[in-house]
Amino acid sequence: MAAANTTKISWRLQEFEAHSSRVSCLALGKSSGRLLATGGEDCRVNLWAVSKANCIMSLTGHKNPVECVQFNVSEDQIVTGSQSGSIRVWDMEAAKILRTLMGHKANITSLGFHPFGDFLASSSMDTNIKLWDVRRKGYVFRYTGHTQAVRSVAFSPDGKWLASASDDCTVKLWDLTQGKTITEFKSHTGPVNIVQFHPNEYLLASGSSDRTVKLWDLEKFTMIGSTEGDTTPVRCVFFSPDGGCLFSGSTDSLRVFGWEPDRCFDVVPVGWGKVSDLAVCNQQLIGVSHQLSSVSSYVVDLKRVKKSGGSVIKGIIQDNQPLTEPKDPKGNALRRNYERPTTTCSSQRVGQRSDADRRSPEGERRSPSEDEADEKVSSAEIHNAEDYKEIFQPKNAICRSTTASQLQSADPPMKTMTNARTPPKISEPFPAPPEDETILAIGRQLKDMMSPFPEKQQAPPLAFSTPVQRVEPTVVSSGKRPAPSAISPAPSDTPASGPPLPPPQTQPPVTTAKSKPQPKIILSNRNEPIGLNVADFLPSSPNNRSGALSDEEALSQIKKGHDTMCVMLSSRHKNLETVRAVWAREDVKSALDAAVSMNDLSIVVDILNIINLQPSLWKLDLCTTILPQIDKLLQSKYESYMQTGCTSLKLIMKHFWMLISDTLKATPSVGVDITREERHQKCRACCKQLKNLSNMVKNKAAQVGRHGSVFKELQLLMAPLDDSL
Repeated sequence: MAAANTTKISWRLQEFEAHSSRVSCLALGKSSGRLLATGGEDCRVNLWAVSKANCIMSLTGHKNPVECVQFNVSEDQIVTGSQSGSIRVWDMEAAKILRTLMGHKANITSLGFHPFGDFLASSSMDTNIKLWDVRRKGYVFRYTGHTQAVRSVAFSPDGKWLASASDDCTVKLWDLTQGKTITEFKSHTGPVNIVQFHPNEYLLASGSSDRTVKLWDLEKFTMIGSTEGDTTPVRCVFFSPDGGCLFSGSTDSLRVFGWEPDRCFDVVPVGWGKVSDLAVCNQQLIGVSHQLSSVSSYVVDLKRVKKSGGSVIKGIIQDNQPLTEPKDPKGNALRRNYERPTTTCSSQRVGQRSDADRRSPEGERRSPSEDEADEKVSSAEIHNAEDYKEIFQPKNAICRSTTASQLQSADPPMKTMTNARTPPKISEPFPAPPEDETILAIGRQLKDMMSPFPEKQQAPPLAFSTPVQRVEPTVVSSGKRPAPSAISPAPSDTPASGPPLPPPQTQPPVTTAKSKPQPKIILSNRNEPIGLNVADFLPSSPNNRSGALSDEEALSQIKKGHDTMCVMLSSRHKNLETVRAVWAREDVKSALDAAVSMNDLSIVVDILNIINLQPSLWKLDLCTTILPQIDKLLQSKYESYMQTGCTSLKLIMKHFWMLISDTLKATPSVGVDITREERHQKCRACCKQLKNLSNMVKNKAAQVGRHGSVFKELQLLMAPLDDSL
C-alpha cells in the first residue's frame, strides 16, 4: 500500500465550515499558497492557514455582506470590499484596520494591490474602476469605459498598467498615470471573468464564460492564442511561476495550456466544483471553492501533470500520437520582458495629478469624526495566537514570503535567512492521502449527514474516495471569542443509530440571538434532495438490533414518490417535444407562445435557458411575450427560476431599451405608417412591463445576500427607466 500515496494526481485537502452564513468570496495568498481569506454574508472576514481547521483571525466592521477579499504581495495586508461599495484595508501584523475607503455605488467585484507602491485598484458593478492611495482618503483616478459590471482587475508586473475584464465581453488595458485606455480586446463572445498578466513577458491571459482562454500580445496588441476545450465557463487562470504554461480552472477540472502554437498539455479532473482561486507552491497547485457556508481546498500534484510537449489537434490531446515538442517551443522568446524598478515604486507621477483628478461623488467625502467612528467599530479578533505569531509576526515574515517561492532554489540550510528558526511546517508539500480509505470516508459521510444542526444547512456530500477534515465555525455572530470547545471537531463517538442527538451542552450555539427564519427560496444548489431523507435509510430506533434496513425496506423508501415523479417528468418531456416541433416548423416566437400556453413555468424556463445563450434570436416581438413571464419568474420561490428571469431581463435592457426609448420619444410621422404604429404599440407595452418590473427589482435590491446583489445590479441597469420616461 505504500505506493498508493504516489498515484494520486489530485485530492481534497479539507472541508470546513467557514462562516455562520453563506460564504460569498475567498482568496489565497499567492506568495505562500498557505494563507486563505474568506468573506461571508455575516459581514465578517476570516483568515485561515490552508490545511488547518481553526480560524486564525476574524475581521469585523463591515455592515453589509463581504463580496471580495485580496492579499497584498507580501501577505501582511488584506483589502476587503462589501456589497454596499465600501472598502477596508487591514494590517494583519498589527491586527488593526488601516483605512476605510468609500466611493463605489454598488458591489465590489474585484480588488488588487499594486506590486510596489501603496496603491490598490477596485472594480464594481457600477462599471467603474478606481485607483486608491492607501495613505490618503479618496481615489486617485477613476477609469470609465466599461458598459457592464467589471469582474476582474490586475496590475502588470512592472506596475505601469492595469487590465480589466467585464460582463460586456471586453478586456481593457489602462495606463495608470495617464488615466486612459491603451487598448481594448473584443474577441470574447461572453462575459469575461478573469484576467492575469504573464509574470515576465508582455502577455495577458483572459478567461470567459464563452468557455475559452485567450492570450494577448501586449506589444502588438493582438490575440496570439485562443484555447478551447472547457465545457464550462472559465473561472480562474494562473500562469506557472516560470511562465511556461497557463493553468485554467473550470467546474471540476484543471487544464494546462501552452501557446504559440495553441495546445492543451493536460486535463486533470478535480472535484472542486466552481473553483474560486488558484495558487502554486512547492510543485503543488492549490485550489479553493465554496458552497453555502462551507469551504473546500484541493491539491493538484504538478509533478504528475504534463506541462510541455503534446501532439494536439484543436486543443485535444491525441493519446495515439507521440508527444512531440513543437518546433518553436518558446515562440515568444523574443517578446519583451517587464522592467521592474529596483526600489519601491515612486508615487510622484501619480501624485502630480491626484489632487486635480480626484473626484468626490456624493457620499464619498466624510468627516474625520465619521471615519474615526467607523474604524472604531472595526476590529481584528485573534482566535489562534500560536498560528498568528507564527504567520504574521514581523520577525517571521521572511519565513512566510521566502519559503513558498524560494525554498526550491535555495540551498539547504538557507544561511541567508535572518533568524535561526527553521521554516514552519506550513510550507511543506501536502501529502497525498492513501487510496484505500473508502470505508473510512463513507463512515465520515454518514456521520456528517447525521450532524445535529437542524438550523444550519449541511455541506455537500463528500467524495467517497477522499478523506477530509470537517469542523464547525470558530467564530460566533456576537463577535466574542468562542470557548475552546467551540472550535473542536465533532465528537467521534456519535452513535450510528437512532435519531440525531442534540448538541452537547458544553458547545455554545453558533446562531445569533435572533432566530433565523426558514428560507422562502428553494436554492438551486441544495445539500440534500427534496423529499428524500437519508435518516430513512438508517436504523430508526435503538431497539433495531440488526443495525440496517432490509433490502425491501430500503427499496420502498427509495421508491417513495417515484411513480409521481416519473409521471411529471414524462409530461414535461412530452410538452418540450411539442415546443420543439413548433420551433422546427415555425419560429422561436411561436415556440415560446406554445410554451406559455401550457401554463407550466418549468417549460418556459427551459426555453429561456436556451435562447438566453443566443441573443441573435431575440426580436421585439419576443420581448412582449417574455416580459410577463419574467414577472412570474422573479416572484418564484425557486432560485433557478429567478436567475433565468434576471438573465432574460438583462438581455432585454441591453439590446432593446434604446430602441424602445427612441421609438416612444420619436415625433409622429406624417401619413399612415402601419408598421411604425405596430412597433410603437409593442414598445409601449414593453415599457409598461419594464416599469412594473423596475419597481419589483427596487424592492428586492434591498435584500441582503446573493439575491440582493443580483437585483442591485439589475437596478443599476434599469436606472434609465426613471430618467427617460
